[in-house]
Amino acid sequence: MVVNVAAFIASLDGAAPAPELNAPLAGLWWAAKGDWDRAHKIVQDESSREAAWVHAYLHRVEGDLGNAGYWYRQAGQPTAKDSLEAEWQRIAATLLGSKT
Repeated sequence: MVVNVAAFIASLDGAAPAPELNAPLAGLWWAAKGDWDRAHKIVQDESSREAAWVHAYLHRVEGDLGNAGYWYRQAGQPTAKDSLEAEWQRIAATLLGSKT
């Protein structure tokens, strides 16, 4: 069971995300595995702010900063300026409700 960021990162050794993960976390998981298309497919039709934040991150990864900006606004989050890795960690920690 994924209960914190360390466990979430450890779960990346698996072939698929833990079934109990919600759509934003599952999308973030696939993003970390390098499967942008699968991650995007998971979050693009979700209406939560959390999914919008992951969606913004994905478009930032893609280099589409205009589209990312739209999704950051939908998520109620400032446009990220730090590294992609730092943002991924921050989103994971926030969505999991933990810091480590």
